[in-house]
Amino acid sequence: MMKGLSGLEGSAMINVTEVLEKMNPNQKINYDRVMQQMVKVWQRETLRPKILMHVCCAPCSTYTLEYLTQYADVTIYFANSNIHPKAEYEKREYVTKKFVSDFNERTGNHVQFLAETYQPNEFVKIVRGLEDEPEGGDRCKVCFDYRLDKTAQKAVELGFDYFGSALTISPHKNAQTINSIGLDVQKVYATKYLPSDFKKNKGYLRSVEMCEEYDIYRQCYCGCVYGATAQGIDLVKVKKEAAAFMADKQDDSDFSHIRFVYKGKEV
Repeated sequence: MMKGLSGLEGSAMINVTEVLEKMNPNQKINYDRVMQQMVKVWQRETLRPKILMHVCCAPCSTYTLEYLTQYADVTIYFANSNIHPKAEYEKREYVTKKFVSDFNERTGNHVQFLAETYQPNEFVKIVRGLEDEPEGGDRCKVCFDYRLDKTAQKAVELGFDYFGSALTISPHKNAQTINSIGLDVQKVYATKYLPSDFKKNKGYLRSVEMCEEYDIYRQCYCGCVYGATAQGIDLVKVKKEAAAFMADKQDDSDFSHIRFVYKGKEV
């Protein structure tokens, strides 16, 4: 049986589709319960898998890390070329790094951080024709697929056991849709999708508490220019505030200790 780069036996990794096949096909899937079942198997078989977890901001990283680091080694993957403007993207990335660093210091964990290159033109291209879709519509589905696909690719490239997304912690995001997309993406890549609904079990409320505990910036819009425009967000103001926030930040040197290391080298 082949081993992944993490060293865990491929047979020990749980394919969520096998769990779902045992469930009543007529019932709405509780993805939080599915994840808990997978965690129980990890514990029973004394496994500690490596998970590449896509996040879009620090707030969605909070409870997600608090929960998952009990059972797995987690690397945060910041892949969000949908965020506009660039200064806001940089601010959210910085705040997420700071949270990961602070979380590690407070809890003794060793969560690592990995960011994808900012490519806004790539995002604009894939949602072309969907600019006027309402929030939560087809544009968002394409965006979820875009980011989960990148996460799965990176998970395969770097030998993670699972890929997933913290997007499900938001009460404004449809966990059924996100998990359905994640399961479809899993079919294309030699990696496993980790289902979730992190807002369950008061996960969202805990994330709000942790934002206060860690003094985390909470943005007022999801990220893309189309959603922000529909909400009436003043993007000029957002850009000025983000640029002012980043003016005195030394991003590369501040968080070198949490950069993802693969085969002895920073990625």
